[in-house]
Amino acid sequence: MHSSEESSWEGAPALFGPRSAGPTVQRLVLGGHLRRLREEAFITTEQAATAIRGSHSKISRMEHGRVGFKERDVQDLLTLYGITAGDEREALLRLAREANTPGWWQGYSDILPHWVEPYFGLEAAASFIRSWELQFVPGLLQTPDYARAIIRLGNATSEEDVVRRAEARLARQDILNREDPPRLWAVIDEGALRRSIGGRAVMQDQVRHLIKMAEHPAVTLQILPFQVGSHPAMGGPFTILRFNEPDLRDVVYIEQLTSAIYLDKPADVDSYLEVMEQLCLQAEPAVETQRLLTDILNSL
Repeated sequence: MHSSEESSWEGAPALFGPRSAGPTVQRLVLGGHLRRLREEAFITTEQAATAIRGSHSKISRMEHGRVGFKERDVQDLLTLYGITAGDEREALLRLAREANTPGWWQGYSDILPHWVEPYFGLEAAASFIRSWELQFVPGLLQTPDYARAIIRLGNATSEEDVVRRAEARLARQDILNREDPPRLWAVIDEGALRRSIGGRAVMQDQVRHLIKMAEHPAVTLQILPFQVGSHPAMGGPFTILRFNEPDLRDVVYIEQLTSAIYLDKPADVDSYLEVMEQLCLQAEPAVETQRLLTDILNSL
């Protein structure tokens, strides 16, 4: 296993990425194009590094979208790669500027762990989000009181900290209010709905919210009942993100206690997709979700 900073972001994304996702996807898109142009020009990373007065590792970080971009560096690299004028150069320079535009979550950077910020950008740019949750309700479907109750279980240092972290989490939910929202398909273990978080009133309100969200046209919600017994995803929760950009790979996000893992290698993603498909088959059909949630609500 490796941390998010060690994960590879490979592939050559399409030139015109999403405009509302903040810097994360823009950096991936621009980095992929810079790598493609360098390879097509038969230029080594060492040669590219010399052109921008940098190092091999800096070029690698740029091409994998892990750092911000200085417009001057991008200009020098494009000139080295033979892109001296024209629409492609202007588009890539515009993308470099956008890649340095702070995402909305930057306002919470003082309280958010550094390894979760890339996820906010990826989630905001995704066209399809598939989520498996074992312990909690997915963040995109949490109520404010439920979110605050979960955050209090962590390492928040003050109630103000709790409130601001909850605000950041709830701000993510705006993507479901878009005119063209991403499709969210979540499978939730029954235990996550029966385990009391924040007390009876908080759980009742949370389950009512899930009943309402099950009617959302972009949301598919399934419950994995206790009676299923063992299953292939007992090891922990994960989220699979898919993008409209044809060359931007699917990403599996796995959050841990003090870090997160981002996987984008096809073999890894396929393994998680297979497990997700098994979960969907083992879970109760989505048409039964509201009835099951009502039964759970009545038992709380």
